Amino acid sequence: MKNLILAAVDGDLTTGLKSIGFGIAAIGPGAGIGIMTGNAVQAMARQPEMAGQVRTTMFLGIAFAEALALFGFALYFI
Repeated sequence: MKNLILAAVDGDLTTGLKSIGFGIAAIGPGAGIGIMTGNAVQAMARQPEMAGQVRTTMFLGIAFAEALALFGFALYFI
């Protein structure tokens, strides 16, 4: 019975650490996208005539920030 319990506890630790690491790594791009979107909304409210250019720049920034999260997801499998 003792060997059965040890077999259940003795697992692969790297899988759990990878999951925790990816979760922590996803915080950065998520916060970055939130700050970026908030500042873009402020800029559009202050200068409505520049809304199109601000929106385009915001979407480019969101794409780059999201790419960081996707890189982290890809590294999870390596």
